[in-house]
Amino acid sequence: MEVLRDTPHGLFLGIEGEKDSVLLPGIEITDDLKVGDQLRVFVYSDSEDRPVATLKTPGITRNTFGSLKVRDINKMGVFLDWGLDKDLLVPFKEQYKRMSVDQKVLVFMYLDEDSERLVASANLDRFVSNNILTVKEEDEVELIVWDKSDLGYSVVVNNKHKGLLFENEVFRQLSAGDTLKGYVKQIREDNKLDIKLTKKGEVQIADDATQLLDLIKENEDVLPLGDKSSPVAIYTQCKMSKKAFKRAAGSLYKQGLIKIDADSLTLIKIPSKD
Repeated sequence: MEVLRDTPHGLFLGIEGEKDSVLLPGIEITDDLKVGDQLRVFVYSDSEDRPVATLKTPGITRNTFGSLKVRDINKMGVFLDWGLDKDLLVPFKEQYKRMSVDQKVLVFMYLDEDSERLVASANLDRFVSNNILTVKEEDEVELIVWDKSDLGYSVVVNNKHKGLLFENEVFRQLSAGDTLKGYVKQIREDNKLDIKLTKKGEVQIADDATQLLDLIKENEDVLPLGDKSSPVAIYTQCKMSKKAFKRAAGSLYKQGLIKIDADSLTLIKIPSKD
């Protein structure tokens, strides 16, 4: 937006060809700003429901998903910290599960037509659809972790669809709001999407990594096998070749799950995310 005029309350900004203008409050103005400057701003409603501009970058924008921390809960609803002075409201009816202060939750932000305010919803099923898919099997996709279930992780696919990432194909700790790349493993007849984190050629490595990780855990987090171990010893204990063993160990190491020594693999305890 362009700086149109300077007032005691702040700078009024506008877009060429449009009549409406919006205030950038004086508290955000620096000495180098002047009439005619072009600024990239975010526009939202202040505590008195007046449209205002800010130079701050919010943690979420309209019609997008984002992971935000709960700042407060009161009789009006849940309030999220999205990086601006005024917290973002999640009305109680828009909660998917009960929320708690300091918890991080994945939400979708939209403009409520009744109040004309930006609000957030954790009922994400309303904002994704698999009726008409825009992906096909083996496509690389952008994922946002949604929720954890007995089967695995529900994920938002390309900000449009819902998919399932099976737990036995995940080799890292995931939390709601985590973003990562994945691939469409399978499209079922009902348009449900099965998602994987590895390309087709990497499936065997992923399976071997799962098996190896389980073996390390079964041996009290230390498996007495390493680069110096013989192929026979590796096959006897792991039922895989030394080449497959090294590739699987390398995969786990790259994910920060294990430490590799000459004669052992040790599980690394990963601290929980906020």
